[in-house]
Amino acid sequence: MTPLLSGFNPDPSIVRVDDAYYLVTSTFEYLPGLPVYRSADLLSWELVGHVITRPEQAGLDDVPTPGGVWAPTIRHRDGIYYVTVTIMMGGRGCVVYTATDPAGPWSDGVQVPAVTGIDPDLAWDENGTAYVTFADFPRELQQVRVDLATGEALGPARPVWKGSGLYAPEGPHLYRRGEWWYLLAAEGGTDRGHVVTIARSASPDGPFESSPHNPVISARSTGSPVQNVGHADLVSTDDGDAMVLLGVRPVGLAQAFSPLGRETFLASVSWTEGWPIATLRDVPGSDPGVDWISVRRTPSAVGVPVGGRVTITGDGRGMDDPRPWFVGRRQAHLGATFSAVVDASAGTGGVAARHDETHFLTVSASGGTVTATAALAGFSRTWTADVGPGELRLGLDLERASRDFRDGDVGAGTIRFWAAVDGERRVLAEVDGRYWSFEVAKSFTGRVLGVFAEAGTVDFSEIEYVGRD
Repeated sequence: MTPLLSGFNPDPSIVRVDDAYYLVTSTFEYLPGLPVYRSADLLSWELVGHVITRPEQAGLDDVPTPGGVWAPTIRHRDGIYYVTVTIMMGGRGCVVYTATDPAGPWSDGVQVPAVTGIDPDLAWDENGTAYVTFADFPRELQQVRVDLATGEALGPARPVWKGSGLYAPEGPHLYRRGEWWYLLAAEGGTDRGHVVTIARSASPDGPFESSPHNPVISARSTGSPVQNVGHADLVSTDDGDAMVLLGVRPVGLAQAFSPLGRETFLASVSWTEGWPIATLRDVPGSDPGVDWISVRRTPSAVGVPVGGRVTITGDGRGMDDPRPWFVGRRQAHLGATFSAVVDASAGTGGVAARHDETHFLTVSASGGTVTATAALAGFSRTWTADVGPGELRLGLDLERASRDFRDGDVGAGTIRFWAAVDGERRVLAEVDGRYWSFEVAKSFTGRVLGVFAEAGTVDFSEIEYVGRD
């Protein structure tokens, strides 16, 4: 089963404007934030911009790794695009951004203090009143009417639905379909118990009646290669309704692991007695282009690779720092190799695979010494080797688990650290990849592969990503 958008792209939200579809996903502590993807057919996507391109739009400096930019909703009304989002754990809270072009630039955003929960949705009634529906996690879904120009509430927030009875209703989206208002939600937590549920009402503010066909879609307790499916958004197409939603592709036997994190998938939607039922749809896959991202700072502040080359200057911060001098891209295949030619004659740096500041893997150089580091939840192990003169390429092989457990690989595959001088490759170490996965790391993201400088100035060239599923 192929994702619509591979690599960590969770909490998708979608809107159709004329003949184009626009989709945004969560980015947490990374900048630029909230990538905007565009498609004409729901299958082939291109990255056209980001909502958050300026650090002051989000205020991520002091946001811990599980926090940051959570669960956007994208909508369009009267020529204006809206994205509403929660910037969690010390950020700006609920913010509504606007633009006349989805590629940007986007506004600095209006804060909505009355939204005290997560996953804010945005909908309008026939009179133009704006409703923000959100999750008072983990109890219920709430709703408040808002003046979008000022962010002021037009009344108190009130409960509208407690969900279908499962844990933690969240990720709401409100739609008008004919005579009914439908309230879509996620329940069960964003792990193996994740599901999509729905309710409806004659009024946008309820009371809401739960669907007798709930859940709308779920992979729990099944052998589906895609698990954790949930946090969906509906969109109308020329052929009926479709749904985008998050899921993971776990690998390994028994307890499986998801190194790429939560990705975006597509589902077909059919209606029965006025209620939707969704089925995951396999798609060809799409390459929207490389999205270079950095941690709590923009890539332009670090260095953006152009033509496979970039120079980064470090100030003593390593990959264990909340704001490393690092620029990377999502790992978009279950197996991948990331490498670069590294000139560390004037500094210390190399290549890295990052989940967060406590779960990362690096191969770095300093002078004539190469060091491999595996960091896991406050523990780390290093391997060192001396290298001679010549062109130095550092790399990580991130192998997927064998498809046959009889090979003895029941985990999430092997990660191999290596260095090559003038093409002569030397393996420094191998580790079990399960420890650098969505299920183990404390972050809500996935593996990001890139280059970093810890100290001094490091030149990178021939930066290369090779993916294989």
